[in-house]
Amino acid sequence: MARHHSQPVVDLASLLETARAAHGEGAWARAEKQYKAILARDPRHVEALHLFGLLHYQTGRSAQALRYLAEALKGGIPSADLWSDHGLVLYALGRADEALASFDAALALAPDDPDLLSKRGVACLHLGRLQEALGAFDQALAREPAHVDALGNRGNAMLKLNEPEQAIASYDAAIRIKGATARLLTNRAHALKRLDRLDEALADLQQALAIEPNFAEAAFERGMVQLALGDFENGWASYERRWETGAFAEHRRNFSSPQWTGRQSLSGRTILLHAEQGFGDTIQFVRYAPLVQRLGATVVLEVQPELVRLMARVPGVDRVVARGSKLAAFDFHCPLMSLPLAFKTTAATVPASIPYIDLDDASMAEWAKRLPAGNPRVGFCWAGKAGHRNDINRSIPLARFAALLDRPDIDFVNLRVGLSDDERAILSTRANVLDYSAQLTDFDDTAGLIKQLDLVVSVDTSVVHLAGALGVPAVVMLPFAADFRWLRTGGTSAWYPGMSLLRQPRLKDWDSVIDAARDLLAELTTYRVFTAVPAIVLK
Repeated sequence: MARHHSQPVVDLASLLETARAAHGEGAWARAEKQYKAILARDPRHVEALHLFGLLHYQTGRSAQALRYLAEALKGGIPSADLWSDHGLVLYALGRADEALASFDAALALAPDDPDLLSKRGVACLHLGRLQEALGAFDQALAREPAHVDALGNRGNAMLKLNEPEQAIASYDAAIRIKGATARLLTNRAHALKRLDRLDEALADLQQALAIEPNFAEAAFERGMVQLALGDFENGWASYERRWETGAFAEHRRNFSSPQWTGRQSLSGRTILLHAEQGFGDTIQFVRYAPLVQRLGATVVLEVQPELVRLMARVPGVDRVVARGSKLAAFDFHCPLMSLPLAFKTTAATVPASIPYIDLDDASMAEWAKRLPAGNPRVGFCWAGKAGHRNDINRSIPLARFAALLDRPDIDFVNLRVGLSDDERAILSTRANVLDYSAQLTDFDDTAGLIKQLDLVVSVDTSVVHLAGALGVPAVVMLPFAADFRWLRTGGTSAWYPGMSLLRQPRLKDWDSVIDAARDLLAELTTYRVFTAVPAIVLK
């Protein structure tokens, strides 16, 4: 007679404790095996599902983690920890709005938990709900004043709210508690940059890199500080680290052909120069194309679709393709903003042969027919794309900028496209404002219009780069601690010798800049001289 052996009774509680211990020790493989054993016997074991999901998250498998955590949420009454981890994984997957809902569900169960309040603040910060974020961080700190994450992220919220001094205070508080970390020092340096305290920012970044030599964000930030200080030799090399940062890594092009660094021969070779950032960056750095071609290369230029027609007019470019189009074979490639490094550009060797974009007579003649004759024509632009990381400082609300337009003896020409209804309403009340924005289908159209102007007055956006490349006199209204390309001081630019830079003398002070621009317009219209715009340094 055959014997029947019963299955051994498995103590799931003991197995879970063993799995927990392995998990806590970082023995991922052993913990995973034990969680699987538990779930094989009880597929709805809430705690095992929760911890197994957390293990997947910790080992870089967020999509699978979410599946296990979602199953755990179905199994009875979820804990605050489970909701919190569910939110953490959603946030890692880029689903900040859903993560916020999970953090709120956790807070409903544990309303005074400072970790949850801090996580809620991070999600709000990502969603641009800055006051909510600040409120959450302040609530966390009211419960735990030494909560380092809340302090650091409170600094980040203050920076986004354009309060760099308060941001620095939060970073300093976190550093006093935890000690200096590469991340805190880098964020502090960014706030110092906003205040034009570049020497202090550079010291913080050097310290950050001493702590964590491979921290790309610190190296990239250091590059921008060095460039702003005029240290091109070190700055362009550090700027190359941008491709390792979170903001740039996903946009890095993984071509099979190597990047040209300036050391390889280009004679008889084809090189792809490709745009990488904004329209203005493309217009500014395409000036290197003729230099590349002179090395014997066939130059293919890949740019944003809105720039294709215009870029076909750049000397040194053999072929232009729109980003997203199929590319023919090439031997080398180079991002446009890596060309200064490849050519070892210094402040004294900036290629500034202006103009470097030439329009044909037909395109200019078309605009000449449309524009009225008589008064001086001044193009203007008050804002760039809202998504720019420093748009809060570089753009001016139209209602404030409009003080410049109070001159009936000037025909002001709007150069901004994509106007809101409110902006159209403001412009429509001014008889001396001409708005052709609906007819500007791409930058080639805008270039034709700009060539018919006597002067361009604009904030730091693609319009000023286009005017500069075309050799049209321009006045650039710069925020305090302007972008690195404009350096730290001075009323002129090595990149565009005919340009006048009006810099804010202090953070948020547009009134001084607007007053100076208004006085400049009065002087220029009195003497009808637009080809030599004077440099003005505001005090």
